[in-house]
Amino acid sequence: MSAAPQFHSLKVIDVRKETDEATSLAFEVPCGLGEAYTYSQGQYLTLRADIGGEDLRRPYSICSGVDDAELRVAVKRLPGGRFSNFVNDDVTTGDMVDVMTPLGNFYVPVDADAERNYVGFAGGSGITPFMSIIKTVLRHEPKSTFTLFYGNRTISSVMFREALGELKDRYMGRLRLFHVLSDEVPETELFAGLLNAEKISELLDSLVDVAATDHFFICGPGPMMEAADAELKSRGVDAKRIKLEVFGTPAPHASAQPKAANGKDTGPAAKVGVILNGVRTDVAVPFEGTSVLDAALERNLDLPFACKGGVCCTCKAKLVEGEVRMDINYGLEPEEVEAGYILTCQSHPVTDTLIVDYDDR
Repeated sequence: MSAAPQFHSLKVIDVRKETDEATSLAFEVPCGLGEAYTYSQGQYLTLRADIGGEDLRRPYSICSGVDDAELRVAVKRLPGGRFSNFVNDDVTTGDMVDVMTPLGNFYVPVDADAERNYVGFAGGSGITPFMSIIKTVLRHEPKSTFTLFYGNRTISSVMFREALGELKDRYMGRLRLFHVLSDEVPETELFAGLLNAEKISELLDSLVDVAATDHFFICGPGPMMEAADAELKSRGVDAKRIKLEVFGTPAPHASAQPKAANGKDTGPAAKVGVILNGVRTDVAVPFEGTSVLDAALERNLDLPFACKGGVCCTCKAKLVEGEVRMDINYGLEPEEVEAGYILTCQSHPVTDTLIVDYDDR
């Protein structure tokens, strides 16, 4: 069991332009918070800022390795992305930013004695967690190898291009790196085009021994992730060997129930006990409409959350008593759901009483 994630105000000590459309930020972690911000490769940080009078939160993957002696995230500018534009245009060295303690399951624990083969499919800014994973795995598992397929429009849009090249040179023979470009014609036709189902199948046939690969990692645009996941499973790869990191906020799920015209939920409500930092608060949550998370936030409980889209798992809690239905779940692993964990941003009561524990994570 670990403590519920918390925000702390951290100083930005370095701002680096990774491409014309992406910026990375490094944060200073005070001595007293070192343990709280200790992370595993592939985890993410949730940043919070007041932008235009609104409290906005966004999760961003850590791109530094666990031995890099820094805490760094990278943020790619998105069309209409208020937070990504804020980071790329306004954040400067010396600024203070609210940063939540690390979260995420996009990793496999390293084992110095292991001899593993890893394969990754990354697209665009989906490369960010791979920077942490590759650095950490190849340093701490000296017998392991990593093959990365990285899709972009052009070579100039490749994030961390130089850093990836340096890693390839440092771990020659253990890191294979293949750039797949959709808007440029590379020397080899195999690496031209989108990372779609057909291209992924070609790459696997040509360059990967699927049966001998221990773990697959996938992070990038939704269609790419779906194609890679489906292709691997069609080849008999067990889902437990596939790790996916979904980023962004999906559109509201069609099954989500709307509120009444006056903005208030109507009808019967369940009694939900919310446990946070050892304190239980009872909250009334309607069976239809408002999620457990939103109902608790309306009571001014300072609960952890970020995307509210069933993606990032920041609002994860243990369902101690009762039953819920989740509209969608992109973030929890099957074994987590089986163990009783829920995404409170997507959960609605099914039973008259519930107890959800944010301290049991």
